[in-house]
Amino acid sequence: MAEQGTYVEPGREYTRDTRYIETRITADGRDGYPVEAGRYRLVAARACPWANRSIIVRRLLGLEDAISMGLSGPTHDARSWTFDLDPGGVDPVLGIERLQQAYFARTPDYPRGITVPAIVDIPSGAVVTNNYPQITLDFSTEWTAYHRDGAPDLYPEHLRDEIDEVAGLVYRDVNNGVYRCGFAGSQEAYEKAYDQLFSRIDWLEERLATQRYLVGDTITEADVRLFTTLARFDAVYHGHFKCNRSKLSEMPVLWAYARDLFTTPGFGDTIDFAQIKEHYYVVHRDVNPNGIIPKGPDLAGWLEPHHREQLGGRPFGDGTPPGPVPADEQVPAHATPLH
Repeated sequence: MAEQGTYVEPGREYTRDTRYIETRITADGRDGYPVEAGRYRLVAARACPWANRSIIVRRLLGLEDAISMGLSGPTHDARSWTFDLDPGGVDPVLGIERLQQAYFARTPDYPRGITVPAIVDIPSGAVVTNNYPQITLDFSTEWTAYHRDGAPDLYPEHLRDEIDEVAGLVYRDVNNGVYRCGFAGSQEAYEKAYDQLFSRIDWLEERLATQRYLVGDTITEADVRLFTTLARFDAVYHGHFKCNRSKLSEMPVLWAYARDLFTTPGFGDTIDFAQIKEHYYVVHRDVNPNGIIPKGPDLAGWLEPHHREQLGGRPFGDGTPPGPVPADEQVPAHATPLH
């Protein structure tokens, strides 16, 4: 997501605006947007953890041919994410320079943040939804007609209550918790968020010490949601957001868990560490006034053996790993240790 404008309000606790466009794309088309291959474009940014979720789930389920993807650059101004990575700075499918244009096509003078991920209806050029938690769930449950052969069940019906519960705790204390630390406007607000964050991390260390994945014995939506925060922890949150009790690489269980997922097809091959660092350190000028991007950390550790397979588990259940990343969606070699 983009948090336009001022990030830190002096004296105040950071509160995320979670009022999203709740229209859904469904198999029955009840909101006016039926599932249809080629009709919609996922606009994401590799820098953003919330958008990264949708990139991972789209890839795990094999939806690349059904839902095209446009990628914003890692930085944005106060108005909007922009398509800096495309020739001429224009998205080649939507024909726009700013994601804001697609929001305005849906709601003129759209009053809230221009966020990623967003799904755009290509014929009208209008955003359908930016409700990122629902987007990935709908990829799993509404787009089944277009899943690849061997696609995993990331939201199995018999585990949904537990997945929702765990994901809710992780969102409150970890996914959003790092932002509540980084954008805290007072010492009190920061320390409260910090304590909640690391209390939950201790809980996760204990939970994952005896099971390979968060819920059940396969990868689920809950793992996707935790992973995108862990992938950014040492590169950004530890220093930039002052989440510095310990680095991820100093948390034995979570570090091994994160490496396990990172080396699983569909996870690490979506991570662009260069874009991640550029986004946070350049855009958040009230946290990092000079916009200096750190050189570290060393990424080689992500490929160290994790030994998590000793806990059992079947990453894709009865399914199979996704195939190679499409050539036009590969992360540049300099931005990941996987190359």
